[in-house]
Amino acid sequence: MANTVIYALLGGILPALVWLIFWLREDRKNPEPRLYIFTTFLLGMGGVLLITIGALVFDEQVGDILDHTSIYALISLAALEEILKFGAAYIGGLHGTEDNEPIDPMIYMITAALGFVALENALFIFGPLVDGEVMKSIITGHMRFVGASLLHVVSSGIIGVALSFSFYKSGVRKFFNILIAIIGAIAFHTFFNAIITLFKDNGPTIAAIAVWVGVIFLLWAFEKAKAIAR
Repeated sequence: MANTVIYALLGGILPALVWLIFWLREDRKNPEPRLYIFTTFLLGMGGVLLITIGALVFDEQVGDILDHTSIYALISLAALEEILKFGAAYIGGLHGTEDNEPIDPMIYMITAALGFVALENALFIFGPLVDGEVMKSIITGHMRFVGASLLHVVSSGIIGVALSFSFYKSGVRKFFNILIAIIGAIAFHTFFNAIITLFKDNGPTIAAIAVWVGVIFLLWAFEKAKAIAR
């Protein structure tokens, strides 16, 4: 069992670190302190722990929601995950003095998202491994390396973009920008999950196109954020 846990964690964490290295290269001129990045990543993982514990404690209520109100469940879960990732980014670095240039909020939001992805993917890989279905766990890990990982990066990145683009704005303007971005992130997250759930045949293709469009948007947003002046 111990080896299974280790393999599952490695299968979840290592791919997330690959994505993290990719995105951190966008901030290579003035990188964030590694301690802040590490803390934010761990806090993102902590978000999955909170959801898992909550699901175990409120098992009956969660089951009722999932059984009877599927769209409501998708929206609720997306909202919970986005809020937890935002909280992880805020505690990990957004509230500190190191958040000192427009590009930084995007870095912290994506780092929190990848921490969340790391443990979430590990849990998805763990199930097949326990059942002895090694090939299924490999396929699951491969699919989630692209699909779920980019979903969380893009949805959290939407909030990061709002923070970056309003970096030098007034408090009120920034608040409303963040609020709209959180709603947008929840909507995107819900759209992805709904497409996968409701359209079994074409859903994965549509969802994949959506996240890759989102990635292109984030790459563009990084370049814009680098050019923002006070």
